Amino acid sequence: MIRFFDANRRLLALIGIAVFLAIPLVVENKLLIHLAILGMLYAIVASNWDLTLGYAGVFNFAHLAFFGIGAYTSGILTVKLGFSPWLGIPCGAATAALASIIVSIPAVRLRGIYVALLTFACSQLVLLLLLSQPLITGGQQGLTGVPQLQIGDFRFRESKFAHFYLVGALLLCSTIFLRRLVTSDFGLSLIALRDFEEYAVARGIPLARQRLLAFLFSSIFPGLAGGVYAHFLIVASPDIFGFSLATLLLSMVLVGGVATIFGPVVIGVLMTYVSELMASSAWMSEVFGISRGPVRFMFVAVIIVLTMRFFPGGVWGLIKQYSARSRLGDATTADEERA
Repeated sequence: MIRFFDANRRLLALIGIAVFLAIPLVVENKLLIHLAILGMLYAIVASNWDLTLGYAGVFNFAHLAFFGIGAYTSGILTVKLGFSPWLGIPCGAATAALASIIVSIPAVRLRGIYVALLTFACSQLVLLLLLSQPLITGGQQGLTGVPQLQIGDFRFRESKFAHFYLVGALLLCSTIFLRRLVTSDFGLSLIALRDFEEYAVARGIPLARQRLLAFLFSSIFPGLAGGVYAHFLIVASPDIFGFSLATLLLSMVLVGGVATIFGPVVIGVLMTYVSELMASSAWMSEVFGISRGPVRFMFVAVIIVLTMRFFPGGVWGLIKQYSARSRLGDATTADEERA
C-alpha cells in the first residue's frame, strides 16, 4: 500500500510535478487553464491563511485584505506611477507585510470571536479606503488598465504557458516555505501556543511575538499572489474583498484540512473548478429555480458543514489517517511474520 509520507513521497512529488508541467501541453481549453491559474492563486492565499488559522489557532479574515492590498499596490504603482510590474509585485508583498504587522498588533492580544471581528473590520476598512479614493483606485469600477506581465517583447497573455508556470512556481515556493516554517522550532512553538497556551508561555515562548510573526510570514505570498492576480486579469477590483471570495477561500482551508498546508493547496484548485463551473452551468439554475450565483454559494456552504460534521480533519486528514493505518498494518504484518 502506498505510504504518502514515507519513502514514496518523493516519487509522488516527482509524478505530481511531471503531471503539472504537462497540463498546458495536453489541455487545449483556455477556460480550464484560466481556472487552473486562478485556483493556484487562491490556493496560495488559503494555504497561508492556514498558517494563522490552523497552526497559530488565530481565526482571522485579514488574509483577503493582504491579497487585495498586493493587487492594488502593484496596480497603482504600475498604472499611476509607471513602475514595472516586476517591481510593483514585490512592493505589493511588502505593503501586505506592513499591513499584517499593523493588524496583528491589536489582534494578538485578543481571543476568539474578537479576533475575527477585528480582522474582518480591518479588511472592510481597507475596502472603504479604496472606494473613497476613486481618482487613485478607480472606486467602485476598480483600477483598470493594469499592464500585463512581459519580459522584453514576450507578453505573458499571448501564451497559455507563461502565467500557468509562473503561478505554479509561486505556489511551489509558497508551499515549500510554509512546510519548512511549520516543521521548524517556530512552527512547533505556534502549535504549543495553540494547544497549551498557558504552559507554553510559562516555558518562555513569547505569545505576542510568535503570533505577530505568524501574521507577517503568512502575508508575504498572498501579497505576491495579489500582485500577479492584478496583472493577470489586467484589473484590480473591489470584488477581491467580497464575502463570496472569503467564503470560498475559507472552504478551501476547512475542506482541505486545517493545519495541513497541503490540503488547502490541493482543494484550492479543485474548489475553484467546481465553484466556477457551477456558476457557468445553466442546468443548475433550471433545477433549483434560482440564479446560478446563490446555488454556488449554497453548495460551498453545504460542503463546509458536511466536512465539519463528518470529516473535521478535512480531505488531507483522511489521507493522513489512511497512511497511518497502512503503516500500522504493515508493522503488524511484519511482527506476525517474525513471530
